[in-house]
Order: sequence, then structure tokens, then C-alpha cells
Amino acid sequence: MSEEKTTTLLLIRHAHNPLLDQRRLGGWTPDVHLSERGRGEAQALGARLAKTSISAVYSSPLERAFETAEYVAGPHGLTIQIVDGLGESHCGEWTGRPVEEVVQTDLWRQFQLLPSAARFPGGESIVEMQARLVAALEAIRAAHPGQTVAVVSHSDPLKSALAHYMGIALDLFQRLVISPASLTELAFTRLGPRLMRCNDCAHIPEPGA
Repeated sequence: MSEEKTTTLLLIRHAHNPLLDQRRLGGWTPDVHLSERGRGEAQALGARLAKTSISAVYSSPLERAFETAEYVAGPHGLTIQIVDGLGESHCGEWTGRPVEEVVQTDLWRQFQLLPSAARFPGGESIVEMQARLVAALEAIRAAHPGQTVAVVSHSDPLKSALAHYMGIALDLFQRLVISPASLTELAFTRLGPRLMRCNDCAHIPEPGA
């Protein structure tokens, strides 16, 4: 019998940035960089993973994700591989809008209660978002059998992918929490995916510490 090869994906949400502090929907807004708080979070994450054997680091093309990935890749001397499929939700007309405005709409309530039927105005649907995220992760997993790989992406895309692998209905994916700079670990064995940790923030310093 051949030896079982477990592939591990370290799923990481980007660290804090000004749009988070301003409570705006970031979407694919360009030139959104990590804040001072975010750099501290990403540095702490990189230090935590410095002694973990990581074979590759993948990232969303958006700056806030790539800059987080740099702190992870640096200690390992790895080049970050950009994958468009790991990007944030395409929010269309909602890109950059204050959350306090969109939460008043019926569509926002649909995103929370029936996301499988929801689509951003002029953007993508949650179903499409989940499909591209899972496709990206499957390609990464296939390229690294038996290895540990870090993947830096965004909150809703990661939550939707986690729902897929855990057999959770997409309409319930908003019950999951993926915090900035958090670590979620999925191990893929011959028996299927196993959730080893979720939204682990133990490395993140307390604000003002």
C-alpha cells in the first residue's frame, strides 16, 4: 500500500487595512495597503509560521493580501504566486460603499439569509465566488501533493470555500467567522478534507500592546 500523502492548506485572511477601519466594502478596490495595525498582525503571523515547513505561498492579486503574504513568504525565501481566483468578491456597484449604507437594503439581507441567490449589483454572485475559490484551491492542492501551502485571500471567499469542504450549505456560510490575519488549516487526506483549526488568531497582538 502506498504511503498516504496529506496536503495541508493554510488559509489566511489578509490583515487590517484602512477600508476595514472605515467599514467600507473593499471588493477589488486598487491600492489598498495594510495599515500600521495590519502590518503588526502580518508580522506576527509570519513569525508564527516561520518554523512551519511551507512549500509555497499563494495570494490574491490585491495589495492587502499580497502584503500579508510577503510576511509569510519572507522567512522561507519563497516567491509569492499570484492567483486571480483567490481575489475578493467582485462587488460591482457596491465597491467602496460604506457598510452602514448597504445594510439597509433588502439585497444585503439576502446576502445574509439566502446568499446562494444573491448577486452584487453589476458584480458576481456568491455561487460564482465560491466556485472560483474552490477551483483555485483545488488547482493549488493538485500542484502540491503531500506538502503544506499557505494561501492568502479574503473573508467571504474563504468562508465560502470552507463551507464547501466542510459540507455546510452555502446559505449558512455567513455563520462562519474569518478574522483579519487569522489562520485556518485544512488537511486533505485520502478520506477527505479535515478541519484542523479555524479562525486561529492566537498570534495577533492586542491593539495598543
